[in-house]
Amino acid sequence: MIWGDKMQPSYIENRSISLNVLSVSQREEIHSTVLAVLEEVGVVVKCSRALELLKSGGAFIEGEKVKLPRVMVERALRSAPSGFALYDQKGSSKLLFEGKHFNFGPGPSTTYTIDPYTLKRRRPCKQDTVNAVRVMDALENIDFVMDFGTVEDVPTRYADLYQLQAILENTTKPVVHWGFDAQNCHTIVDMCTAVTGSLEELQKKPFLALFSCSNTPLLHTVEALEKLIFTAEMNLPFVYVSAPTAGATTPVSLAGTMVVTLAECLSGLVIHQLVREGAPVALGVVAGATDMNTMAMSYGCPEFDLMHAALTEMVHHYGLPLWGTAGCTDSKAVDEQAALEATASIMMSAMSGTNMIHDVGYTEGGNCSNLAMLVMCDEIIGFTKRLIRGVRVDELTLALHTIREVGPMGEFVTAKHTYDNFKSELWFPKLCDRHSYQRWVADGSLTMGEKAMARARNLIENHNPETLESTISNKIEQIVVEASSK
Repeated sequence: MIWGDKMQPSYIENRSISLNVLSVSQREEIHSTVLAVLEEVGVVVKCSRALELLKSGGAFIEGEKVKLPRVMVERALRSAPSGFALYDQKGSSKLLFEGKHFNFGPGPSTTYTIDPYTLKRRRPCKQDTVNAVRVMDALENIDFVMDFGTVEDVPTRYADLYQLQAILENTTKPVVHWGFDAQNCHTIVDMCTAVTGSLEELQKKPFLALFSCSNTPLLHTVEALEKLIFTAEMNLPFVYVSAPTAGATTPVSLAGTMVVTLAECLSGLVIHQLVREGAPVALGVVAGATDMNTMAMSYGCPEFDLMHAALTEMVHHYGLPLWGTAGCTDSKAVDEQAALEATASIMMSAMSGTNMIHDVGYTEGGNCSNLAMLVMCDEIIGFTKRLIRGVRVDELTLALHTIREVGPMGEFVTAKHTYDNFKSELWFPKLCDRHSYQRWVADGSLTMGEKAMARARNLIENHNPETLESTISNKIEQIVVEASSK
């Protein structure tokens, strides 16, 4: 069995608080069923280049139907790296996507957004991307950025390019982005190499990961695979995502949905590694369940959180990183439902060790982006990080010397130990209110959602992100203009 062949990570993992949904035998049984699906049922592949690669690699081809022998899956799992890093655009600090390191970011491609000033629901425009990225740049618990809504005031065919331009001009944080097709992905890489100076430098210290999605159930489109192939050829980080809906596009059972999801992800992985062995890759899931009352996919149900945690265990069992989903809600407002659903998903994802956690700040089942939701989730992530850090037990924290000094009936407020350690031991919220009732009333009696939107507006207006040098900004502008004029 190839699962044990992966080397253990050299860094220290935080094991203070963790979560396990599946037993070892359950993981084995799920994997065995996935292999049976790939061998007996197969997947449909619409891309001729991918079909050629699969045939040369040993797959059985019947028109566009592909059946994968077990050995091809195991070969791909051996060749894929156990993780990768994304750097900031200066090539200094980095995020690790391996082991149980978890990182949070927003999502892409919502069709609506909440205007931070009028509070009206409307279609996004490019300025919304600018505003959102400025907020993301300022939030300490948002680790990577995405476009947070598909804009409609630029040429539709090239909206992905205009949005990446807005991202690059307003943050230096790592970027996860999607190109509409392989041609736009090529332009996206050109834009990013304008920042790094060369493709080689971008490959050495990538600040960009691209992604595409299969079509559930068990279909790989030409658009998705052309992007996968291009990114593998470029040797840049890539995420191949399955987005199942239990009871609609996959079996209603959670285990059955996981089987279809993993079959899509692993068959995509096989193609990716056939293009270039060892190219950096993560498997991705947005695993929802159908609400049988509305027939809509739920972003806030407990099954959503359970499947993401269980799929994290499966993908980690393979020795690979996982792209997951959390910090989102079915609620239409930043209210009690939103807080409940976002907190549950953030905690489940972090405790299970999902590596790239996106869609933070989404409302309305993923249809609408909301900066107040994003800011509130930043607070929830900070809260969760403190929980997962657990209780440190050593000579310093046991504080025996300080207890002896203070003794019975003393106080610890003025103790040196308190002064030296309170900032590292205690979590300090930015939104949660701990003042008296009278102080809360004097401050306007604001709800969490109202405070979150007020903070978002403040960051839009007052946060000053590091900007690109004018020569680089002008070069990116030229690339976008030339690409969109073809």
